Amino acid sequence: MKQFLVLAVAVILLSLRTAWADSYDEGEAAYNSGDYSTALKIFRSLAAQGNAPAQSRLGLMHGTGEGVGQDYPQAITWYRLAAAQGYANAQYNLGVMYDRGYGVAQDYKESARWYQLAAVQGDSLAQYNLGNLYFNGRGVGQDYAQAIKWFRLAAEQGHWLGRNSLGAMYEGGYGVTQDNVRAHLWFSVGAAAGDMEAVKYRDAIEKRMTPPQMLEAQMMAFDCKQRKYKGCD
Repeated sequence: MKQFLVLAVAVILLSLRTAWADSYDEGEAAYNSGDYSTALKIFRSLAAQGNAPAQSRLGLMHGTGEGVGQDYPQAITWYRLAAAQGYANAQYNLGVMYDRGYGVAQDYKESARWYQLAAVQGDSLAQYNLGNLYFNGRGVGQDYAQAIKWFRLAAEQGHWLGRNSLGAMYEGGYGVTQDNVRAHLWFSVGAAAGDMEAVKYRDAIEKRMTPPQMLEAQMMAFDCKQRKYKGCD
C-alpha cells in the first residue's frame, strides 16, 4: 500500500511538472511575441502554484515594466519566492537589485551573496558579476584570483564580458603573470564571435606583440575553439 501511494504521488508530481512546462512555454511564447497581457495571465497562474520560473519571470516583468507598471518592490517579492526554491535566474536578479539599489538600499555584500548562489549553479551572468565584485572589492575582499576564477567560468560559457575581462586580467597582470599571448587569446575568441569590443582590444594588443607571440596566440585560440572554450589557458 505504501509503495502504491509513493508511486501515485510521483505520477501526480510528474504530471504537474509536465503541465507546468507546457503552460510556461505558452507564457514564454506570448512574452516573446509582445503579448504581455497573455503572458502575465499565464505566469501569475503558475506563480501562484509555486512555479519558480514563472515567479522569476513575473519579477522581471515588474522590474522592467513590461505589461505592468514598473514596481521594484513587487519584482523583489517574486524574485525572493523563486530564489528560495534555488532558482538561479531569480538569485542572479536579486543580486542585480542589491548591486544597483533597485527597490532596496544598495548592498554589495548582499549582492555578492545572491550572485554566489547563482554562480555555483552555473549562471554565467552571475559568474561575471561576482568576478567584477571581487575585482573591485565590493561586498567582498578584493581578490584577483577569485575574480579570474569567475571571469573564466563565465568566459567558458561564452559570456562576452567574461572573455574580455579575462583577457584584461592577463594584459594587466592582475592576479596572474602579465601575458599578452593569453590576453590576445581571449580577445581573439571574442572577436571571432563577433564582439567588436574584443576586436578593438585584440588589435591594440597586437601592436605590442612579436610575430612568434602572434602565432602562438592564434594557435591557442584555434585550440580553444576545438576544446569548446574549456581549459584554454
